[in-house]
Amino acid sequence: MIREIKMPKKIFHSAFILLSLWMISCDGNRVFESYSGFETQQWNIIDTVTFEIPEIKSHSHTLISIKFNTDYGYRNLYVKYILSDSLGNQIESQLVNIPLFDSQGGKPLGDGFGSTFTKIDTLPILSKEAYSRVQFVQYMRVEELDGLEALGIKQVKE
Repeated sequence: MIREIKMPKKIFHSAFILLSLWMISCDGNRVFESYSGFETQQWNIIDTVTFEIPEIKSHSHTLISIKFNTDYGYRNLYVKYILSDSLGNQIESQLVNIPLFDSQGGKPLGDGFGSTFTKIDTLPILSKEAYSRVQFVQYMRVEELDGLEALGIKQVKE
């Protein structure tokens, strides 16, 4: 008689996260990567997500990563990014529209597991000046955005 062994959900999720982190760490093109989680899975309109970026010698692309779940009530996410230099001077700011769900079928975009998905998109940074801080503000015109779990930034070699 064969007995089925069920793995507890916590162990399965922990193993999945460790495997994902291991796979991500093998990326040789990554220059910098950091994430900021939303503890309440909400992004308040007054909250600014800030990343301090080390000085980078080579050219790189900057990517934004949004971890969201099916509780997110909109098709897209409007985010304003603000680049600042080491003295705090603003270099560039731009409003970007990041689609999170397919506009026709409503299917979540990006990679996912269960009800959580991660969408990675390129930030259209135009400045050639060095910057050391990137700040993000949500521009959805609602007090709190439900269903957002984390926001990340990643710089990869060109």
